[in-house]
Amino acid sequence: MLDLSLLENIVTLFEQSPNFFYLCVILVSLCVGSFLNVVVFRMPKMLEYSWYHECREFLADEVKDIKPKQMQEITLSSPDSTCPNCQHKIRFYENIPVISWLFLRGKCGNCSQPISKRYPLVELSTAALSIIVAQHFGPTVTTFFVLILTWSLIALTLIDFDHMLLPDQITLPLMWLGLLININSLIVPLSDAVIGAAVGYMSLYSVFWLFKLLTGKEGMGFGDFKLLAVFGAWAGWQLLPILILMASVVGAMVGITLMLFNNHKREQAIPFGPYLAVAGWITLLWGEGIWSWYLQLIS
Repeated sequence: MLDLSLLENIVTLFEQSPNFFYLCVILVSLCVGSFLNVVVFRMPKMLEYSWYHECREFLADEVKDIKPKQMQEITLSSPDSTCPNCQHKIRFYENIPVISWLFLRGKCGNCSQPISKRYPLVELSTAALSIIVAQHFGPTVTTFFVLILTWSLIALTLIDFDHMLLPDQITLPLMWLGLLININSLIVPLSDAVIGAAVGYMSLYSVFWLFKLLTGKEGMGFGDFKLLAVFGAWAGWQLLPILILMASVVGAMVGITLMLFNNHKREQAIPFGPYLAVAGWITLLWGEGIWSWYLQLIS
């Protein structure tokens, strides 16, 4: 059995002071949102660096006469964050979530280059979604784990929008975490979680190969299979149909809108991960109610 005694003790303290609980959620999630901005920016670069050097090592003889590409090794903690325009090192008081952006009026403190509004928006969105989770589940162990899932989904959504990529470094740990917490049936019975992970992966995997056999093209990436497996592991297999339905409908509507109003070419790929992430998050919180309403609607 998974030992959750430490978390249960913390939960007991929060139950005695709900206002303090919500305050902690807000403050922690704002800081996490700031960190997510780093993850979204740096993780694709870290993967690119790793892939490039793995390819050079694998193809050593074939590329020995080719000048190596100059790439800086980067991690989530180094090098220090700097302004992309003037390389000004970001000081700690210039990196306070939301407040620093407002204090600097959305500009670099050294060269006055505009700082993207996306940074404070990610921090505020992380805090807002975290409060929704906290209010839905209350001061419970479930809240702690669903917050981890929520924060990870924000990072996956933004990375997929930017790079059409759902990193295994995020999706696979989330899947295993979902299975581990359900050893104690925290959200669903373990049997439902295991079946959900398998069905989630294999359903999109089957659609992928059927589409490829019929058209010769790849309709989605392998990261989408793993992300659906994540939600199967967390919420069980029973809610996967409504999750896929919601993600498909929203994805289709967005795709049609882009083609009609944004000159989006039909052959141009659209990331499916963000729609899976949003639909999966909604399903985890309110899926049973939505599923009951849907069954009543079609009956």
